[in-house]
Formats: sequence, structure tokens, C-alpha cells
Amino acid sequence: MIAQFKDLCLDATDPLALGGFWARVLDGDVADAGDDDTRVDPRSARSDAESIWVNKVPEPRVGRTRVHLDLRLADADPAALLAAGARLVREPDGDEARWVLTDPEGNSFCALPGGADTTPGPVALVVDAIDPIAQATWWAGVLGGDVEHGSTDSSVLGAANFPWHLWLFDAVSTPKTVKNRLHWDVELVDPEPMALIAAGATLLREPLDEARWWWVLADPEGNEFCAFAPRRTG
Repeated sequence: MIAQFKDLCLDATDPLALGGFWARVLDGDVADAGDDDTRVDPRSARSDAESIWVNKVPEPRVGRTRVHLDLRLADADPAALLAAGARLVREPDGDEARWVLTDPEGNSFCALPGGADTTPGPVALVVDAIDPIAQATWWAGVLGGDVEHGSTDSSVLGAANFPWHLWLFDAVSTPKTVKNRLHWDVELVDPEPMALIAAGATLLREPLDEARWWWVLADPEGNEFCAFAPRRTG
């Protein structure tokens, strides 16, 4: 294990508005993260890994959403999500009970019907992949966990500090062409990301200054992620 999962980050042209939407969806609170950024903290969260940092960017969203969350609904349909500001893109198709929606800035996510024996909230982080087997295997090598393969996808279960049930890499035929609007952060075991780079990550940016003390890297299919040095204790 080289690192552990830390949290999610979402690009936004209006972090306050988009943070407010996700706070309504996740039953969370919006915190001021400085520099016009916000952070969504779900009230039912069991760890900081469930927080979503909403970061200010100047450019609007373009291209296909390659990283998204699957949410379990509290109800049998997404009416509450639509009332919160989501837009419906696709109704359930055939035997698949799943709605595809977008948030106010056009980021896609999926909603699954809830029931008496389910807990509402995120259940999976889903990433498009040209080679799901290789991607899941690579990330399991970085964060630990077991890899399971389906007919068109591969999943990592039990990755270090990963807060949801499933990290799923879903097969697509088109490669990544634009920066992901949603990415994840990891916390390193070592003070430097050399082991990550040796494993196949690409270094995109060194830390800029003391206020931005993380490395920006990309995984083997070009998905951006940030790596933080271990937190100091004592």
C-alpha cells in the first residue's frame, strides 16, 4: 500500500452554489474552505473521507463526465433530487433501476432507488476506463483492497480509508481528452510521491507553495489526483 484515500474534489465556477446543491443532496453542511472554495460535510459521515471539496475554477465544464458518484435514494424515485436542483437526463432503462441526472453545473451522477433496508447516500465512485482490469488492479496496488471483475467492469473493494462500498471502473471505448471535473485525493505513506511515480503515476505538478503543499499526478489512464504528505501528529 502506497497511500490511502483522502477525499473528493469537484471543480466549480460557483463553489457556493454547487456546494449548496450537494449539501442538500447529501444532507450535509457547507463550510468556507477559503479562496472562494467550499467543502460539503455530510452530517452522517463516519470519516473526513466523505467530505467533498468544491474548488473554484474559471472554465465551465466541457466534455463527458468520466468520474461520478452513484447515490442510493431515501425514496423510490429522485423527486427530492429534482426539487434540490438536479436535472433528469435518463429514466431507468429496462431492468436497470437507475436514474441518470446532472447537478447545476452539468456534472452527471446516478441515483438508485431506496428502500426500508437501505441507507441513503453515496454507494460507489465510478470511473470510465479503457482497460477496467488494469485500472482497478493499479489502484488496488496503490491503496490496497481486493479486485473483482464483472462482464464490463472491474471494482476495488476495501481500499484503505475508502468510505463507500464500491470503487468501480466501467469500460468505455473513448479515451480521456479533458480534465476531470471530479477527482480524488490520496494521503501518502511516505513524505514524497516517489513510490507512486515508480508504480506508474505521472507527475503533473510539484507543490506550489506552503499553502498548496500537494502534488498533482495522473494515473495510467490520465485521471488527475492529488497526493498529500502524511499528516503530522504530536
